[in-house]
Amino acid sequence: MDLREKKTKRSINNAFLQLRSKKTLEKITVKELCELAEISKATFYLHYRDIYDLSDTLQQQVITDIISHLENPRDIIFNLQNAHIQIIEGYYANQNIVHILFSDSQFSKLPECIESEIKKIVFEQFPELKEDTATNIRITYQMMGSFYAFYKYEKQFGHEAVLQTVNNITKLFENM
Repeated sequence: MDLREKKTKRSINNAFLQLRSKKTLEKITVKELCELAEISKATFYLHYRDIYDLSDTLQQQVITDIISHLENPRDIIFNLQNAHIQIIEGYYANQNIVHILFSDSQFSKLPECIESEIKKIVFEQFPELKEDTATNIRITYQMMGSFYAFYKYEKQFGHEAVLQTVNNITKLFENM
């Protein structure tokens, strides 16, 4: 990707995030995004099919970054406490963009995508667990629970309190 293309994509992304922080995804138009980004519609369509494609691309980047905080995917199976901490750290590292990209109609998309990505990683390493009921439910419970704990309580109680509480809850599960 050349410098001009990078600048164009950065301009599109910044304009989108600016609009998205004020509007629901469904209310953003390509026309207003292009005006804000100071590009033509043709330039926008060279890079994205529509506003939803742009949103999906940015969301996937955030999901990838959150998951990259999980240093060892095997921890989902063998060190639940460590995995939870790392996933929550990933949420915290991305909290501003998470609140922009995954609000309104997009709210439930983040934990669902993270769960799906985590399962892909785990089941690639442990294919025998793919059909295991307990493993599937545990991963869903972990990912959904850590996300909703982060999203609901991070502003009210703060980063450390949420992490400590998740640690305490996770210890209970590790003893089961």
